[in-house]
Amino acid sequence: MKITLLEIVQEIMSDMDTDEVNSIFDTVESEQIASIVKRSYVNLISTRNWPHLSKLIQLFGSGTTAKPTHLSMPTNIKQLEFLNYNISKKDETKRAYVEITYLEPVEFLFKTNNRNSDNENIEIVDNGGGVELLIDNSAHPRYWTSFNDQEIVFDSFDNTVDTTLQASKVQAKAYMTPTWTMEDDYVPDFPAEAFSNLVEEAKSTAFLVLKQMPNGKAEANAQRQARWLSRKSWSAKGGIQFAKFGRRGKGSNSQKDPTFRQDN
Repeated sequence: MKITLLEIVQEIMSDMDTDEVNSIFDTVESEQIASIVKRSYVNLISTRNWPHLSKLIQLFGSGTTAKPTHLSMPTNIKQLEFLNYNISKKDETKRAYVEITYLEPVEFLFKTNNRNSDNENIEIVDNGGGVELLIDNSAHPRYWTSFNDQEIVFDSFDNTVDTTLQASKVQAKAYMTPTWTMEDDYVPDFPAEAFSNLVEEAKSTAFLVLKQMPNGKAEANAQRQARWLSRKSWSAKGGIQFAKFGRRGKGSNSQKDPTFRQDN
């Protein structure tokens, strides 16, 4: 069951045998506990890629021909899962989305640096700070990278179709970092079954920080909930199945996306 931040704070304060509050801002202690709940939430969110935080996202075009293959990402992206681009030719109405391959920045530069900068189809683009990129303006994009975790850079674009790559032609999916609001009625962005783990983690920390004493029961409950959630994230999704081509031996299984492995 999902509960509000105030209800979490009240439950923890009740177990700590402290004064009752009607708001997280009523006492210094209630504010401290609310901060502990936030810290516990951030720690839990950062330990794995939670399926409910995987969403289709929109990128943002550069708006300038000086950076024809640059697109910006939302600031709260945790990890980009995949990126498709519509490579339809001019005057074609049929969509033709293809997956664009990610390259590490060094590998991306290695590939683009092999291009002949004297060719008419190669544009020298300033990535910022005077760093040059050799961008092909005669082909649809095949590769992308990011040098700063804020902008995505593609290796090419077809200037017979667009003068810059268009955000409207992108399909992208990413794990997002949720926002936190320090308000009484705020409900943490968490699966319902994960709330017990959050409460027990925060309770264990609150006892240790505010009372300078461990709470063995809360710690044990938190560990038990963490193990259960790890198993559930595996069994509920079963891992994303990838098709195998060619002959398969007896008992062989399709590979599973490591996102949902228990040991992640």
